Amino acid sequence: MTKLLIKLFVKDYKNTDDVRVRESYGKFSGVVGIVSNLVLCAAKILIGIISASIAIIADGINNLSDASSSIITLVGFKLAALPEDKKHPYGHARIEYLTGIIISIIIIFVGGLLLKSSAGKILHPEQVEYTAVTIIVLVAAIGIKLWQSAFYGYVSRAIDSVTVKAASADSRNDVISTAAVLLGVIITKCSGLVLDGYIGCAVALFIIWSGIDLIKETSSPLLGEAPDEDLVNNIKKIAEGYDGVLGIHDLVVHNYGPGKVFASMHVEVDATKDIMESHDMIDNIEREIGEALHVHFVVHMDPVMKNDPELDEVKHIVCNCIDDMDGVLSMHDLREVKGPTHTNYIFDVVLSPECRLPEDEIHDTIEDAVKKARIDSFVVITFDRSYTGL
Repeated sequence: MTKLLIKLFVKDYKNTDDVRVRESYGKFSGVVGIVSNLVLCAAKILIGIISASIAIIADGINNLSDASSSIITLVGFKLAALPEDKKHPYGHARIEYLTGIIISIIIIFVGGLLLKSSAGKILHPEQVEYTAVTIIVLVAAIGIKLWQSAFYGYVSRAIDSVTVKAASADSRNDVISTAAVLLGVIITKCSGLVLDGYIGCAVALFIIWSGIDLIKETSSPLLGEAPDEDLVNNIKKIAEGYDGVLGIHDLVVHNYGPGKVFASMHVEVDATKDIMESHDMIDNIEREIGEALHVHFVVHMDPVMKNDPELDEVKHIVCNCIDDMDGVLSMHDLREVKGPTHTNYIFDVVLSPECRLPEDEIHDTIEDAVKKARIDSFVVITFDRSYTGL
């Protein structure tokens, strides 16, 4: 059913890399959420009022918050698709992440209100009357929410959307909360125990917990999370596939929202090779990575000297040193500056985010090792922190 609806209402639905198609997916998921959640909300609140059940009313209000979230999703996708302008040269795609955070805050707020109402029901319990219609409505609600979660999950995977993924998780949580309410109804009918307030509290706490979890997930891209490992590996694979590439390093990836990924990298080439030939290869690398991975990609060319016995010896010494250092990944861009009294060996050392060794200690250890082979020498090290492994 999900695929059929998408085929009917999303034009050119297979072309998910197109911003307009992506926007259509997002808006359609918002409309589906608004309609289905409003129907569930009305049915549950009506049954809750008739049976005087705070748990069912709480579950219905939760669906009302879901409808509000769907409206925000609808507006968010529309705003995220706005083109670049003078104040926002990288576009507005990050609005989608903000939308996810707003939805999460609404979920937490509603959970707090429901927790207060349910606690009052525990302190001042009332007789609850359940009918067969109550059970039918709750079972139907579980079925609708299961489909809704699957629908959102399919859309989130199709367009790689954290906002729709959050909606899928929220729908899955609703299945659990409604199932808890249904269990309470069955227990009350079978045993006479009034668990309405307690189940309402459990549902409310579950809603709050899920909202907090969603905030963590949707805020991560805004805080600057590490790039996707598959993206890094694919960039590395493509670049290293060119014969003239001697090494790659300093990969930096910036995510400005879905479809707005910017990246740069340094590529080492033979300094003795014709510069136009090397430049042509760099252009090809940029183009292939950009087209294959949908990334705005820029490559900086680093010419390095090959088969220089002196530099090769120093490089070997440095690599042996860093092999024994925990959290020190690699070195690159080795060059020498000779003077009348000493020689400076200048290079970069790449540290992992987990490296705890002091930079002064790393510097002194490497310099001592180099000085044993070349007395009149010093090392000048620039330390880089790698969050991509390159």
